[in-house]
Amino acid sequence: MRSATPKVLHELGGRSMVGHALAAARALEPGRVAVVVRHERERVAAHVLEVDADALLVDQDDVPGTGRAVQVAMTALDAAAQAATADVVAAGHDVGGAAAGSVLDGAVVVVAGDVPLLDAGTLEQMLAAHAADGNAVTVLTTEVPDPTGYGRILREPGTGDVLGIVEEKDATDEQRAVAEINTSVYVFDAAVLRSALARLGRDNAQGEVYLTDVLAIARGDGGRVRALRTDDRLSVEGVNDRVQLAVLRAELNRRLLEDWMRAGVTVVDPATTWVDVDVDLARDVTLLPNVQLHGATSIGEGATIGPDTTLTDVEVRAGATVVRTHGSLSVVGEGATVGPFAYLRPGTELGADGKIGTFVETKNTQIGTGSKIPHLSYVGDATIGEHSNIGAASVTVNYDGVNKHRTVIGSHARTGSDNMFVAPVVVGDGAYTGAGTVVRRDVPPGALAVSAGSQRNIEGWVQRSRAGTAAAEAAAKARGTRDVAGLSPQARAERERAATAAIPVTPPPHLPGQPAQLDDPTDAPAGGTTNEDGTR
Repeated sequence: MRSATPKVLHELGGRSMVGHALAAARALEPGRVAVVVRHERERVAAHVLEVDADALLVDQDDVPGTGRAVQVAMTALDAAAQAATADVVAAGHDVGGAAAGSVLDGAVVVVAGDVPLLDAGTLEQMLAAHAADGNAVTVLTTEVPDPTGYGRILREPGTGDVLGIVEEKDATDEQRAVAEINTSVYVFDAAVLRSALARLGRDNAQGEVYLTDVLAIARGDGGRVRALRTDDRLSVEGVNDRVQLAVLRAELNRRLLEDWMRAGVTVVDPATTWVDVDVDLARDVTLLPNVQLHGATSIGEGATIGPDTTLTDVEVRAGATVVRTHGSLSVVGEGATVGPFAYLRPGTELGADGKIGTFVETKNTQIGTGSKIPHLSYVGDATIGEHSNIGAASVTVNYDGVNKHRTVIGSHARTGSDNMFVAPVVVGDGAYTGAGTVVRRDVPPGALAVSAGSQRNIEGWVQRSRAGTAAAEAAAKARGTRDVAGLSPQARAERERAATAAIPVTPPPHLPGQPAQLDDPTDAPAGGTTNEDGTR
């Protein structure tokens, strides 16, 4: 894989490859599941226990080969069976003196950790065929256009029974021409497997203990060895590089989407829609283009997701709409709307019929039924009651540089635009806040909070400080129209001349990085000085 990550921990459909193998195995409801680990043992083992806490971890030693892996697994499984019987005896139950010799019995299913599309249905078919035919060994096979690198299935002419499996490096030219390959998926009779494993050697081109040699040994002992062939080649294909991983990832997604569409989900553009294996979709859900649903995300009936939306572990309830949004570990209530361009961080809970609008970020916030945060706001570590409206460009100032603090806004509150809520602070039910207010103290229910001073207008500032600009010209024109209404043309002209003469010219401020603006020396007022170069 050319990766620091062990191969079986690479993911597709939101689940590691070994996680897919464990899911298929657990679907059979087996007595016990054993996982053999060797390469990157600590990382793989920790992940296996996260996925399946009841799995029996078995360490393979330095002896290479799949046969050795199954040898150590059978030893561990036999020990576990004996321990379980001993526990029953210790509890006072009679097991007929079988405790000392108790070992694993029945069918043993062996799967590889890098065959992620293998499904429980195929394994169930294998078990059924194994039992019905009384096989010693049943092997799953398929045919591929290019069998290079795979073990070849050797069949007996006439009966079609399996004579054995020959690995690529040990095969003759004639055997390499066989297109039917071994998928490394088997069902063994436990007693047959135990006996054959004890006779395996390493006399082959790779010096490994081959599990495939068990088939020939079992047949030599008179056991029936048969194959179940599947036409679904991709379901038994292994992964050895990232190209193969990408192919199987796309195929898994295609299958998942097809299943969901047949269950009543609308997927507008399957080519740009990705859904993980643990996602749950109700009927009449609509997924628009460029939607990615990850983890344990669930979408309620009639909800619309997308376009351009990524949700991870998010619950979207019935009838809600989520547009151009990135969210994780959040809840969107029934009939609520989110987006476009919203960011739902963990802990966001939007109530029924609520709204989180354009360019809004929320985190660890509970928003009551019908309440709205329409646009351009950050609301973190907050509780908002029902049917309240948060004005545009509002911020809950929740971090003091050391600790996070909480803002509480009651029900039916109306907060103005550009408000800063300096937590911890409480705005009571039915309260209002004015635009531009910095709320530093609690606001009682029904009160109006304002923090800005009275507005002050400085008349004529533009004409004095920005003379000659378009704004000054527009202002002069407007002031002239307003002030001289009703005057004669001669009076208007005299008034305009007087106004112009009375307004001192102030140059625009010098901007950093710009050359200083030179004034016209002819405009120097009386008493001013002029340099020899003509500048004032």
